[in-house]
Parts: sequence; structure tokens; C-alpha cells
Amino acid sequence: MRARALSFALALCLPGMALAGSEPEGFRGPPYRAPVPDTVLGTPGLSLDEAQALHAGGVAFVDVLPATTRPDGLPEGTIWRSPPHDTIPGAHWVPGIGYEALAPETERWMAAVLDRISGGDRSAPMVFFCKSDCWMSWNATRRARLMGYDGARWFPEGSEGWPGPLVAAEPEPGAP
Repeated sequence: MRARALSFALALCLPGMALAGSEPEGFRGPPYRAPVPDTVLGTPGLSLDEAQALHAGGVAFVDVLPATTRPDGLPEGTIWRSPPHDTIPGAHWVPGIGYEALAPETERWMAAVLDRISGGDRSAPMVFFCKSDCWMSWNATRRARLMGYDGARWFPEGSEGWPGPLVAAEPEPGAP
């Protein structure tokens, strides 16, 4: 009884935040690296075995980890190179589509990339991922499903849970 009262009190104090095991009503904001629920819009996340079977079957994988940006405050003329990004082999790197809110141009770019990846078939399976305990992949999967991509699935273990070697990735073209 006491635990239920505490959960109720927390729900009142933290609107929009998910309690362990439950989904938030909308998209989740920072901190993005935090425990995630088991489902996206009621659909369970994929286990490693399920994700590997889909990967072996040629299903498109979508990595949503944001690209590292140039740090603020670097002295004029400083050469800066974005660090390499490693991902699951064959994955499409669509950086930055997992934030809580997207700029309209980012939403349009996401829609165009998903349309190309799916061949225009909104029921085509696609697996979204990031890192383990990362709300960005949860947000991106939810967003894709709300855009009508019914085949969008979520692999919550992400690249950190992938047992095979990862490969260098380049972002999908046209990122805003």
C-alpha cells in the first residue's frame, strides 16, 4: 500500500515521466541515458535473438545515436574532426531523430529517409536502436510508428548489446 501511494505521489510530481516499466504519454526528454520501459506503444522491445534473426533476414536497422558536434569555445582555426561512429553492420545511421522534440526540417528529413529505407512500404519491418538504456531509440521508434511505419520495432540493447563486431558508419545524406 505504501509503495503504491509513493508511486502515485511521484506521478503527480513528475508529469510526463514514466515510472519503471511504464511508458510515458509522449516523447521522453533528458536525461536520455536512463532505464527504459519494456514496450513502445504497447509493442515489446526485441530480444537479442529476435534482433539477430531479423538482421540475418535482411531487415533494415536504423541507428539513431546523435552525431558528435564540434565543441563550443574552440579557438579560431582549431582543427576538429568528429569522432568515428561504429554501428551494427548494415545499419542506416540517421542521427538525431530520437530527441524529445524535432525541428520541422529534421522531421521531414526523417520521413524522407524512412520512406527510402522502407521502399515506400510503411508496413516494412525496421529495427530502431541506439545504446542500451537510451530513450532516443525508444523515441524514434515511437515517432516512426506514429508516422504510420507499422513495422517499426525497437531493439533496446542497441549497439552495446550487439555481440558481433561493429563497423564504421556515415550518417544518411541530407541531415539538417
